Amino acid sequence: MKNILLTGNPGIGKTTIIKKIVSRIDSAGGFLTEEIRKNNIRKGFKIVTLDGKEGVLASCDIKTDYRVGKYYVNIADLENIAGKSIEHCVSDKNIEFIVIDEIGKMELFSQRFQKAVISALNSQKKVIGTIKEKPNTFTDEIKKRQDVKVIYVTIENRDAIVDKILTDIKENCGNKLGMTL
Repeated sequence: MKNILLTGNPGIGKTTIIKKIVSRIDSAGGFLTEEIRKNNIRKGFKIVTLDGKEGVLASCDIKTDYRVGKYYVNIADLENIAGKSIEHCVSDKNIEFIVIDEIGKMELFSQRFQKAVISALNSQKKVIGTIKEKPNTFTDEIKKRQDVKVIYVTIENRDAIVDKILTDIKENCGNKLGMTL
């Protein structure tokens, strides 16, 4: 399958799985999300691109018109860091895998981000990412695509998923991608 998206409960390990896969692929670009913590309390989430750019996705410490729970979403960084990262990956001939962590409630506030996601999925590149579990028109359409495989992550299966995905990639692409298997 060309595009693999992980879904499941928050905190189950989806981003950790993506990080492990990315560490074994040389030709990946895109972004990951990480928690912002202060005194062991989660204060928000940051965007970290695979080429080293960082920004704030959402935080309790900022105020914007877009909010999910106690977190205010930073549309500027979402579009100018995460969105641009996806757009760059689509056009960069050296990138085979586009990492999108994640297609979730916060990210869906941006039309530009949504367009970048569709562009990545429609490209010849392979997308590895995470997608929100709960129903939403945009994410439901992505999950229905013929070129998308959705894997539900649980405590029971999460340890085996990395090797399973890497094996699937190797079978579909060969080892031309500089993978460590």
